[in-house]
Amino acid sequence: MRATRIVSLLPSCTEIVCALGAASRLVGRSHECDFPAEIGKLPVCTSSRIPAEASSAAIDRSVKSLLQNALSLYEIDLELLRKLRPDLILTQARCEVCAVTLSDLEKALGQLPGIRAKVISLSPARMADLWQDIQTVAAALGVEDFGRELLMGLKERVVDVIQKTCMITRRPTVACLDWLDPIMAAGHWVPELTDFAGGQNAFGQSGQASGPVEWEKLRQTDPEIMVLMPCGFGLARARLEAEVLTEKPGWKNLRAVKGGKVFLVDGNSYFNRSGPRLVDSLEILAGIVQPALFPAGREKKLWQTL
Repeated sequence: MRATRIVSLLPSCTEIVCALGAASRLVGRSHECDFPAEIGKLPVCTSSRIPAEASSAAIDRSVKSLLQNALSLYEIDLELLRKLRPDLILTQARCEVCAVTLSDLEKALGQLPGIRAKVISLSPARMADLWQDIQTVAAALGVEDFGRELLMGLKERVVDVIQKTCMITRRPTVACLDWLDPIMAAGHWVPELTDFAGGQNAFGQSGQASGPVEWEKLRQTDPEIMVLMPCGFGLARARLEAEVLTEKPGWKNLRAVKGGKVFLVDGNSYFNRSGPRLVDSLEILAGIVQPALFPAGREKKLWQTL
């Protein structure tokens, strides 16, 4: 039976549902779901225990403290969930820092015996996982044909980029950082996107979680391009957070800095979300890494130089 009352507790899930033409079936969302704009009117079913206005360092400390004490970073509004009566709830099992996890949801549903919703938990780590996630959600919604059309369009855009970069012999080293204090190298699908975009990934491993990078290691590696995509932050906030890097010893001597190739992107809308806009993320990155092959177009508005 196809789902008709959906609660999405993950922004990328919400975007997948909407891309499949089923936005009208959404009855609830997470506090982080903000795209497309029309879903803003939906009831918000979650909240965060971490103040969004805190500095990166303070957020990092709060997250570690909560996790060390076996506490969830998020709260689910049980009474609202009861009222919404969903028949499908979408969540994730990839990162307990990013959004409500499957275990959080299972604990909540244990307190709501009247809810008989199907739960789908996505756990993407690579681009191939995104394709599978879209198929999974499409099947739950009963829109498999629409799902195949969506996938075909997204994959064609990825192939368009790869066809231009696959023969490149000169690939600049690229450091993609998804947290700046402490410094974290972006993992999961970002190293893969960097390769597709014509770059040589400096840190992080495809399919693996983001990991810490010591400042001295970053200095020694001295990447030709740096892309700052702090998780959960848009362009304006990324620029503010970047100040912590510019104060580091030796910052001005880095090749990327001297060459004017330190870039800010909207990680919250694009690179941090494992939804259809990962393809937009690839196109943004391709324009940054290989500008001669990808002249500035729409994507130019989606990134800035530091």
